[in-house]
Amino acid sequence: MTNRRQFIQSMGALAGMAALPGGVNLAFGAGKEPIKVGILHSLSGTMAISETALKNTALMTIDMINAKGGVLGRPLEAVVVDPASNWPLFAEKARQLITKDKVAVTFGCWTSVSRKSVLPVYEELNSLLFYPVQYEGEELSQNVFYTGAAPNQQAIPATEYLMSKEGGGAKKFVLLGTDYVYPRTTNKILRAFLKSKGVPEANIMEEYTPFGHSDYQTIIAKIKKFSAGGKTCVISTINGDSNVPFYKELGNQGIKATDIPVVAFSVAEQELAGIDTKPLVGQLAAWNYFQTIKNPQNAAFVKMWKDYVKAKGLKDAPVTDDPMEATWIGIHMWKQAVEKAGSPDVDKVRKAMAGQTFKAPCGFTVKMDETNHHLHKPVFIGEIRADGQFNTVWKTKGPIRAQPWSPYIPGNEGKQKL
Repeated sequence: MTNRRQFIQSMGALAGMAALPGGVNLAFGAGKEPIKVGILHSLSGTMAISETALKNTALMTIDMINAKGGVLGRPLEAVVVDPASNWPLFAEKARQLITKDKVAVTFGCWTSVSRKSVLPVYEELNSLLFYPVQYEGEELSQNVFYTGAAPNQQAIPATEYLMSKEGGGAKKFVLLGTDYVYPRTTNKILRAFLKSKGVPEANIMEEYTPFGHSDYQTIIAKIKKFSAGGKTCVISTINGDSNVPFYKELGNQGIKATDIPVVAFSVAEQELAGIDTKPLVGQLAAWNYFQTIKNPQNAAFVKMWKDYVKAKGLKDAPVTDDPMEATWIGIHMWKQAVEKAGSPDVDKVRKAMAGQTFKAPCGFTVKMDETNHHLHKPVFIGEIRADGQFNTVWKTKGPIRAQPWSPYIPGNEGKQKL
């Protein structure tokens, strides 16, 4: 209960400070130069449905940290930019944050194409990016901390579950995704995994649609035809607002979870808030956190977000999800590393991040790996409920170490650390 009490007290302090002229700066006195932090998320375009809540989660977390005295006695000052779901613009905005705004760290990106766009900028200028979303792996950088899941912390466990008796014993697999690097690389890994389990090529169907795609009638008809004669599942790496018409068309064509289960890697509580979920009851998602997880840390996290949405008059749904938790964890771990290092200096913070731990809303103490810049995270598989929340149907016993380089891809042996 102590953690929950601290959260609630922090919200009270934050509300009180907001009423003072000059805001949080009054809490620090003169001469306390702010530490600038960048927030790099799409607030418009096809990815805004997912990323806007992460921007607001970051601002909420920064407000809370400032209400508790900041970092090293200095306030955090958020610099928010909107790359507008435009992948080259991500790189331009990242360079602006580092060179013009002089941020000490950036929290941002969702799609892997946006992360790939900014990666050379962070490496060239030796700045830090905290990336809060599940991704395809096959990457390690000294300048990125990955607080979302690697494939062995989401995609592989979800596929194993679908193949199990408990998960329905699937024999045929539809790999359906948005046409960019994350779905294509994830599906390359999943194909190799499925073949290692003896699944024939004829039992794997692979389809891609562009960002913003809205007509899934033909594709779902193809899935129905493919499913004839064998237990079939869909593994969805559709991203952004295309998920709304995809799930709507599933309902239109009468496909229920008992017929063809769908497990999604990019559909969480925020996305479901914009969908009529009644036809989707029983469909699946694999994440490292669900809002329905019961523990004091999560109860406080959910309450803080709901209170923040209401107090700020935000359009965000008053629900929490996995990338929001990963954002929360990342900012707190960076704060801890700065305090351990005694400075926001990039090289010192990078060294201090190794082995950082944090009691997370998922109910476990997560750890930043000492050698590969990835979190040790638990895995949960949940069924969609009529209210847009998830019932957990399977979970790991505890956090598992990320394998950023998939062992199912030849040549990846020995690549698991920097």
